[in-house]
Amino acid sequence: MSTTTFFIPPVNLMGAGCLAEAVSAIRGYGFRHALIVTDAGLARAGVAAKVAGLLAAHDIQATVFDGAQPNPTVANVDAGLALLRAKGCDCVISLGGGSPHDCAKGIALVAANGGRIGDYEGVDKSARPQLALIAINTTAGTASEMTRFCIITDEARHIKMAIVDRNVTPILSVNDPSLMLAKPAALTAATGMDALTHAVEAYVSTAATPITDACALKAVALIAANLRRAVADGQDLEAREQMAYAQFLAGMAFNNASLGYVHAMAHQLGGFYDLPHGVCNAVLLPHVEAFNAPVAAARLAEVARAMGAELGGLDEAAGAERCLAEIRRLAADVGIPAGLTQLGVKAGDIPTLAANALKDACGLTNPRPASQAEIEAIFRGAL
Repeated sequence: MSTTTFFIPPVNLMGAGCLAEAVSAIRGYGFRHALIVTDAGLARAGVAAKVAGLLAAHDIQATVFDGAQPNPTVANVDAGLALLRAKGCDCVISLGGGSPHDCAKGIALVAANGGRIGDYEGVDKSARPQLALIAINTTAGTASEMTRFCIITDEARHIKMAIVDRNVTPILSVNDPSLMLAKPAALTAATGMDALTHAVEAYVSTAATPITDACALKAVALIAANLRRAVADGQDLEAREQMAYAQFLAGMAFNNASLGYVHAMAHQLGGFYDLPHGVCNAVLLPHVEAFNAPVAAARLAEVARAMGAELGGLDEAAGAERCLAEIRRLAADVGIPAGLTQLGVKAGDIPTLAANALKDACGLTNPRPASQAEIEAIFRGAL
């Protein structure tokens, strides 16, 4: 029987109002000067200033870096790292969704290990733990606040680098649903479908375990029950809190079982066209799982049940088809585009996208290996 390892931050705070407790915890670690990595929107909205004020009340100095782009780049990491070094920061606080978290991970990893962020593309390429990172989440989707995954766009190569490294795991994750209220419906939908993709890909992964299975199926059930509500009413605190738990559970699943071709392919779309990651995942998910169905029908049928589908006497293949239908229905209900053409994806780019997808580390645990021609066919089917 093979040995498995379960990765998760050592401390994880959940629930409305937990931000205040998080700041006390940061002071307890003994840090004195934090680099807050966030995006321009959260900086303009005053959220970064609010966190900096809470830190100041605990005698912790803060420098704000608001240069994390929606798909953070090598240049973003370099700029944040230069600021961290200039200010002498002894820890990093990421504030936002997946983009600030990934950018912060890149900064913290290079701060501790040297070199450039591209040196760490792949699996466990670093020698030392990153500079201490505290991740404060403001969306319910990527789970980047608690994972060992870091996705950075290499603008020179027009690809997203997948950095999967135990040393980028934050020391503290914070999910305060109060920070998630009033997020736009489109962002809520995209991040929620991203979480669903994490759960499904982890559940059908070749590295799945009983622990990741339990996390994945519970995440699917919570998303199916709450995502529509969160999209319809951005102030629904209960729906926001349930989605926060859902995305965290999905993160626990994929952080340990890894992912599949949905993410491997979506990363290429994000790097090539600068498209929103969650939307790309949502469009690709039913197409990739249709490809996986011949070897993963039983598991996909279980996903359908977790989404609330009554399968009755359906066989596994029919249950898998029902799963694909439920995924498409949820995506349509929350306003996800029907195909990649609506996102500006060009058929002529597919061979390059497919070739790069096959190099992505996320595809290593897909349940059904694919050829270049088969990945191209999935992309074309998703147009």
